[in-house]
Amino acid sequence: MIEIFLKGGPLMYPILICSVIGWAIFLERVKHFYTIRRTIAPLFNEVSSLIDTQKFEEATFLCQTQKNSLAKILTVVLMNRGANRLQLKTMAEEVGSREAASLQCYLNLLATIANIAPLLGLLGTVLGMIEAFNVIAMEGVGTPMTLGGGISEALITTAAGLSVAVPMILLHRYLASRAENILLELEESSMKIVDLLGE
Repeated sequence: MIEIFLKGGPLMYPILICSVIGWAIFLERVKHFYTIRRTIAPLFNEVSSLIDTQKFEEATFLCQTQKNSLAKILTVVLMNRGANRLQLKTMAEEVGSREAASLQCYLNLLATIANIAPLLGLLGTVLGMIEAFNVIAMEGVGTPMTLGGGISEALITTAAGLSVAVPMILLHRYLASRAENILLELEESSMKIVDLLGE
């Protein structure tokens, strides 16, 4: 495996770096999404029960002591509970939009990696073919052995670029879908709290 990597030429290193960064982003986002998702239902249930018993200060304090996305939204809503429903909804949406940006953090970088990796592979292909044609220019038609180095480099970098790009595209789609689902859960939970306060 290491021999194949080395035969791919210098562009194998940026392709490898792209792969490492991409997988690191994926693992970090999966952990982050899991942490957020497991806090939504417990916090919503607890805040709802406190609101039902008119314990608004306790509900506010509970949200202030937690650092998750739903807590940040509900803190603003509870601190402005005297406002009408439309105003509360607007406040919740403003905080929610900021939380949406934090959920989608690094996803653009992952998409960029998915786009760059095959281009690096293509560049490796071009450089490998240039090397092969240089051999032909210097030695005539040459032999398969003399041409093999450049052609081998061309094929290896292309394969490496594609083997990084394809998983990154799939991982990006998966994470984007997860982020959208979490946003829907946050919106649904916060609007239920807004409705409870509106009553």
